[in-house]
Amino acid sequence: MKTLYFDCFSGISGDMVIGALIDAGADPEFLAQELKKLKIDDEYELVWKKVVKNGITSTKFDVILLDSISVNNADDHSHEHTHSHDHRHDHSHEYTHSHDHSHDHSHEHGHSHDHSHDHSHEHTNSHDHSHDHSHEHTHSHDHSHDHSHEHTHSHGHSHHHRSYKDIMKLILEADLSDNVKNTALNIFEKIGRAEGHIHGMPLEQVHFHEVGAVDSIIDIVGAAILFHHLEVSVIKASAIPVGTGRIKIDHGIYPVPAPATLEILKGIPLEHTNIRGELTTPTGAAIVAALADEFSAFPSLKVQGIGYGAGTKTFAEHPNVLRVIIGEQA
Repeated sequence: MKTLYFDCFSGISGDMVIGALIDAGADPEFLAQELKKLKIDDEYELVWKKVVKNGITSTKFDVILLDSISVNNADDHSHEHTHSHDHRHDHSHEYTHSHDHSHDHSHEHGHSHDHSHDHSHEHTNSHDHSHDHSHEHTHSHDHSHDHSHEHTHSHGHSHHHRSYKDIMKLILEADLSDNVKNTALNIFEKIGRAEGHIHGMPLEQVHFHEVGAVDSIIDIVGAAILFHHLEVSVIKASAIPVGTGRIKIDHGIYPVPAPATLEILKGIPLEHTNIRGELTTPTGAAIVAALADEFSAFPSLKVQGIGYGAGTKTFAEHPNVLRVIIGEQA
């Protein structure tokens, strides 16, 4: 049986999943075309590029928003969540998320939302300020983009929200296969139920801030598309490291893992680590929780494909990548 194994030694997030699957051989152009069926492609562009994380060549996947929203792509993504109640956001190394029933811890923290695009067709050899060097060209399904990765973004416009029901409708009405739809709905439901449980509201009332919602839709539906495209029969995963430390939200300072992440990972083996920072995001947790048939040590496999999906953080002692291994179970 064709088996895929998530080796989550540095955690898991939605963008890391997509990057790893592309790196393992999944077709990003196929992904881009399938995602257009959601009919929200006027809101984003996709970028994938090769980067080097602590000596490991990997694929970095990004969603670039096209609605004039600029969100800082800080390299440590310590998830210092400052929640605004007036729907106006100021970003400077802290993500600002509206929490007017906009409980999106799935904002995925790996995507660059720099809306500055370079259409001169120059190749972007992006160097983040933590010395993870990009050695390849930046690609999108339409044209190249130059990510300036500016570290202070400020904007005063307001944003509407997508509710859980809105997102379900979007997926159900898309011309995607039933298998892809069901997988994506299952993943989104895990996030919605976790957020609803934490904030004391029914699933149907959970709202996602638009920045996070677009990222989550692309990562979750994209993961479902690629898994079914790869025709994987069995999915297994390692124990999940979640990191240590604290995150700051408008209700105060909370421990890592974030409440939504921990709720999603109920019943799943977690791995202790001394690394400070949030290694596993709610979207990454929901993807692995929904898809993995088993959590175990590395299985017996005849390996056919290996992929590394780059995260945004950089650590001194190990590469911040998600490794996926695809093979026939021995």
